[in-house]
Amino acid sequence: MKRIVSLVLALMMALSMVVVASAEEATGIASWAPFEERVTITVPVYDRSKQGYPAVDDNYWTRWVQSEFGDKWNVEVKYVAIPRGDVMTKYSLLIAAEDTPTIMMEYDYPKVAQWATDGAMQVIDLAEFAKVAPTYYGKMVENNQLGYTDIGGETYFVLSERPYYNTGYTYYTFVRMDWLRAVGYDHVPQSYAEQVDAINKIIEAGLTDQAPMGLGIPANAYVANFAYHDADLNEAEWAQHCSLGTASLSWEPTKRLLKRLNSEYHMGWYSSEFDLDKTTAGASADQTQTDFINGKTYQYGGYMASNVDWLKAFYENNPDAELAIASAYAVEEEGVATARNRADNPFGMIVGFSSYATPDQLKAAWMLMEWMIQPENLFVLENGVEGVTYEMQDGKPVVFGDYTGEYMLNHNMNIDMTCLVHASKVVGTVEDSIRAVAPQGLPQDFADAMIEAWTTQTKAIADAGNAYSDPIFAVAIESESEYSATLLSLYQEDYAKLVKCDPAEFDALYEQLSQEYLDAGYQEIIDERLAAYENGQSTKLPVRGE
Repeated sequence: MKRIVSLVLALMMALSMVVVASAEEATGIASWAPFEERVTITVPVYDRSKQGYPAVDDNYWTRWVQSEFGDKWNVEVKYVAIPRGDVMTKYSLLIAAEDTPTIMMEYDYPKVAQWATDGAMQVIDLAEFAKVAPTYYGKMVENNQLGYTDIGGETYFVLSERPYYNTGYTYYTFVRMDWLRAVGYDHVPQSYAEQVDAINKIIEAGLTDQAPMGLGIPANAYVANFAYHDADLNEAEWAQHCSLGTASLSWEPTKRLLKRLNSEYHMGWYSSEFDLDKTTAGASADQTQTDFINGKTYQYGGYMASNVDWLKAFYENNPDAELAIASAYAVEEEGVATARNRADNPFGMIVGFSSYATPDQLKAAWMLMEWMIQPENLFVLENGVEGVTYEMQDGKPVVFGDYTGEYMLNHNMNIDMTCLVHASKVVGTVEDSIRAVAPQGLPQDFADAMIEAWTTQTKAIADAGNAYSDPIFAVAIESESEYSATLLSLYQEDYAKLVKCDPAEFDALYEQLSQEYLDAGYQEIIDERLAAYENGQSTKLPVRGE
């Protein structure tokens, strides 16, 4: 009897170990079962108001997600259009109406941090997330993103991937190579001195009947002053002033940038009416784009995809033109050239979840993210239907840039859907990925030039430790939320004044406007940022060469 009991106990223990092991292994899609009752989740998607594109919240691919994912797991997936140029207003209205999407996401950390501290997002358990979405969680671990998931000691976020974030490979600026040849250049300017010489010669030659460079009032708070940072940048100053949320008008690098723009304005580079073009961020067109398309200006830049509308329109209007990709030349101060650039954040979308989401809605949202990150699903969403929207070349998909039928992909190969898992399309190596986003159907093929530009910039800037991102704070900067809108409006006004003013009056005017800007709330913001930095509640500058 003792032997029988011992055998039974041993068998029971063995069986329990198998059950436990099975329970531990049953994570991810293999562990899912359809919900007993229909679960509805809402997912934001940017609306860029691009003419000729399908509705972002109701098209073939939103319906495909429903049929391939939602119907299988008894989930209703509804998309919510978010105007790309007015994200915060739309979210504010949704929050006020207690109608926030199940998934809440944005690229800018200060925005989601504010939503979290305002109670619009709920605290999540990353261990539970990892059970439902182990592939997604594993990617976060691989990309060292777990340090960005918390605000105020509570976990609110998961983060999508941003491939090759130190040197972006999807944004390029194009210049008029035919104009350069007309004034004696056989290459794109490789330094600021060459740029000045070339643009002034273009003006003298009368190659355009208006100012040759496009300039508009900044549509957002980002100040492109990285190239004007000190070589030995002070980390505390970086923590105070580097931000996508508030323009750093009173900081010395911004003064240097504005002073250079002032000099260029008085050389005739920019229209005297540039300040009338207050373009909305994320808009599909602006005056600077229109002027470039019409052959009036020297350069324009944007994100690349198989179909780039403004490049197609440019060649239609200027069939004999020749374009080239601009150099990431250094800003030269007192004869010293140092190339610096803003690195993107080491993550794409910061993803949180509505405080009104039920446990089932939360799980369904996590399931969608895990399903979308599977390579076979991501491939279809980013390429479409073989032979219709893309073809395979050398084992890689090439999307047709001119397809406009039922299966048409939305902006940048459905990136505003797939941004839930990554910020840009990845195909094999970085070179393969660049080729995948190179514009198709143009008189010129820019794939090799894009690869060369990316490689050159990576070696010259990122590999030298001169590409770094903005600080990320583990607490919300409350004063930024309070003053950022007012300060943006003030910065736009001051920007125009400082670019247009008499160069002899620049320094005095800058000091006056800078103090007014500090008094209008910026001083409180930089004081609060500094306190967070000194309390160890921010990221640090990378060590040079890392």
